[in-house]
Amino acid sequence: MAHGTPASLDEMPEYLQLVRGGRPASPELVAEMRHHYSAIGGRSPLTALTGAQADALGARLGRDVPVAVGMRNWHPFINDALAGLAASGVERVIGIPMAPQASTIIVHKYVDAAIAGLPQGVAFEAVRSYFAHPLLVEAFAEQVRAARPGAHETIVFTAHSLPSRVIASGDHYAEEVAATASAVAGRAAIARYECAYQSTGRTPEPWIGPDLCGLIKERVAGGARQFLIVPIGFVCDHTEILFDIDIEAASVARQCGATLRRTESLNASPTFISMLEDLVRQCV
Repeated sequence: MAHGTPASLDEMPEYLQLVRGGRPASPELVAEMRHHYSAIGGRSPLTALTGAQADALGARLGRDVPVAVGMRNWHPFINDALAGLAASGVERVIGIPMAPQASTIIVHKYVDAAIAGLPQGVAFEAVRSYFAHPLLVEAFAEQVRAARPGAHETIVFTAHSLPSRVIASGDHYAEEVAATASAVAGRAAIARYECAYQSTGRTPEPWIGPDLCGLIKERVAGGARQFLIVPIGFVCDHTEILFDIDIEAASVARQCGATLRRTESLNASPTFISMLEDLVRQCV
């Protein structure tokens, strides 16, 4: 289960309305998001990559355990995926949110969507969080090691920001992000690192930080000139990676006289797929 993304720029208004809980997006927001998608080629690879992850998991599990993809905000919707599984005779579904750290306004909404669309006679069980799974930690550490961090690079682990009120209400998301960062750093033998949040929503309320772009400016002012971003809150390439880091954050770094690069996303990393398999087998 994942967030979902429109297949074309023409679908952006309808997609944003779904993301916003039925509230139409302003023309300015639609134009902004169309610009972001245009900058990365016109569409996000999220749906295709999630499908590739599902295919890789299915190959490991075998024909007796079908794997389907469901999105909360676009096709293929979670309820349609459940209906398809039920039509094929499935009586029990294990839902895996494609987000390592659990939060009430991201992961839990996937679970709520699944429960609301559950066909009669089908049981549903969700994997709530896997932020500290050893294979997830190793999958991210592999990408860090492959990047060969330089001695003078500032390493920044990032995750999607949330409204501050969510954390104030008792949500443990930020604690899980910090725990993932610490575990990956330890596994990759990284002695010093920073944590930052990215992709802040377009609302006037405060969101948790530090914000990635703000952190870059602050660290450059203190003498930093090279950054390696490690997006541990995401499991595949999509707009938050390809635009928010590769274009927006990189542009901020260049304007400050610094360089910025990032680790490769997990996508269909064999180690990550092994983790998904372990999550399933723990349930079955």
